[in-house]
Amino acid sequence: MALEIVTKEDLQILRMQLINDIKAILLSQQTQAPNTTIEGYRTRDVRKILGCSVNKLVSLRIARKIRWKKVGGTVYYNREDVRKLVDEYF
Repeated sequence: MALEIVTKEDLQILRMQLINDIKAILLSQQTQAPNTTIEGYRTRDVRKILGCSVNKLVSLRIARKIRWKKVGGTVYYNREDVRKLVDEYF
C-alpha cells in the first residue's frame, strides 16, 4: 500500500484550482445565457386585465386558450394570448 503525504501547500494549490474552475464555469454560464426577460403577465395582472378569478384562469389554461409558463413559483401568461382573449371574449 503506497502512502502519499499531502502538505499544506498541496491543499492550497488544490483550493486555488477549484476556485479558478468554479469562476470559469460561472463566467461561461453568464456568457451563454444573458439576462433573459420574461415576455408575459403575472397571474395578478391577467386577473386585473380580464376581471376574472384564479379558477377562470385555470380553466382557460386547461382549454388551451392561454399559454403559460411557470418560472420558480410564479406563473406567467403569454401577452398575445391575453390580448386575443380581451378582443374576443372580455
